[in-house]
Amino acid sequence: MPKGTGWRISLIAIFVVLSFLYLTPTLASKLPSWWGNLLPKDKIHLGLDLQGGTHLVMEVDTQKAIEGSLDLVATDLEDTLNSKNLRFKHISRNGFDKVSLLLYEKETVEAVKKLIKDKYPTYELSPSADEGGFIALSLRMNEKDVLDRKDKAVQQALETIRNRIDQFGVSEPTIQREGINHIVVQLPGIKDPQRAIDLIGRTARLDFKMVREDIAPTSGTIPDDAELLKEKHVDSVTGAVTEIPIVVQKKSMITGDLLTDAQVRIDSQFNQPYVAIEFNSLGAKLFDQVTAANVGKRFAIVLDNNIHSAPVIRERISGGSAQISGNFTEKIAADLAIVLRAGALPAPVNIIQNVTVGPSLGQDSINKGLYAGLIGVLLVVVFMAVYYKLSGMIANMGMILNVVYLMGSLAALGATLTLPGIAAIVLLVGMSVDSNVIIFERIREELKLGKSPKAALDAGYDKAFLTIMDSHITTLITAAVLFQFGTGPVKGFAVSLSLGVIINLFTSLIGTKVTFDLFLHRGKVKKMSI
Repeated sequence: MPKGTGWRISLIAIFVVLSFLYLTPTLASKLPSWWGNLLPKDKIHLGLDLQGGTHLVMEVDTQKAIEGSLDLVATDLEDTLNSKNLRFKHISRNGFDKVSLLLYEKETVEAVKKLIKDKYPTYELSPSADEGGFIALSLRMNEKDVLDRKDKAVQQALETIRNRIDQFGVSEPTIQREGINHIVVQLPGIKDPQRAIDLIGRTARLDFKMVREDIAPTSGTIPDDAELLKEKHVDSVTGAVTEIPIVVQKKSMITGDLLTDAQVRIDSQFNQPYVAIEFNSLGAKLFDQVTAANVGKRFAIVLDNNIHSAPVIRERISGGSAQISGNFTEKIAADLAIVLRAGALPAPVNIIQNVTVGPSLGQDSINKGLYAGLIGVLLVVVFMAVYYKLSGMIANMGMILNVVYLMGSLAALGATLTLPGIAAIVLLVGMSVDSNVIIFERIREELKLGKSPKAALDAGYDKAFLTIMDSHITTLITAAVLFQFGTGPVKGFAVSLSLGVIINLFTSLIGTKVTFDLFLHRGKVKKMSI
């Protein structure tokens, strides 16, 4: 055996064994119970285009995030001025980019300005102006803060959507940001796409507000500090929906940001599902204070501006626990618990593209991809065997090693195989024999110069080395760019291509070379079948 051949054969054999070990979970329908404890259990997952599912492109309404931030500023200023005994007529968000204040006395203007500059130093404060006998002030977010808030809104929406999907139980989802305010969501293998879409896009803004019993919903005049919302009731027998208008205080007493948990429970008396919620320490303290101060009054539980229930506070509630009840099915209650646990979206998201791929189309894609791959492989095998004879068969062996190693690597990484990924495998077949074609042509040139088969072999591999390295490195750079900037199936193509390029370098420069060395090491071969 030639020097250095032993470790190369061992390396090839080890990689073959590892590849089949990692491929076993993918190929086997059922594994023994002891397998997962000792051996690899990850398998190759099929992408959206191969097993069906849903592809969504969502646009985050970042302007609503700005408006939400300004609403919080207005509420905070209202509380702060009240605590400082600084009188004002009105504080609210004005339009979509500023907060307006109306003050009674000129004497309070400077104190209010100083307070605003201390609390919101980056905001732009307008000069005071007279407005119908009142003093008007306004503060506006600067451009840098606006862009920063919009960027954070998209990032927060991305994480919230990811948390919701993780709790929904979709395997191998793809959730990533695209552009400035778009989020791409791919849900392979999902059986109820509409439910997932409803779950993902739900704003899930939870508020607890006091009901204004002193204002009749039909009065037609709602003060600025109140709002008219509706409570839906569904008749359990007929399914008829009725809406009851209720006037509530505009300011929230408690918000869903203070929740730590939400779980579905079944009411033992009426056998109806409800959502049990738990507050953090601050929420528990606020809930205790609010219920203690409002015994006998109604407390509206508002989700996305719809009242789910408006029970009467019978007694002080300590411990930080509450429940949201309504005419829930178990599925609706479970989805509500998921969005409450995952948190509210910082801004509404709009679905601008919704593509559903059926599993039959996915299976058809698999079949066509496999047929194309098999036909391509057979044509290459036949060509190499006819044109390069026995050397061509060695190149075919290297090509088979390539495919085995690549599939094993995909399984080891738990990668997702897409239709473009199958195309990358077919491309790898061509790249594999292409490398050998370069080597074989160099060997032929050396043989024509009168060199022995062994000398021609060594010279052929040496001269082809740089050419093969150049072509593979440029391909690898292209694959890296595709992976960095591509989405979904394009990334699947890039992963398969990157792994294939690295593996092909190994098989073409080491795998096939060691086979030739085993045939030619004694120097008795006078003519190469090439």
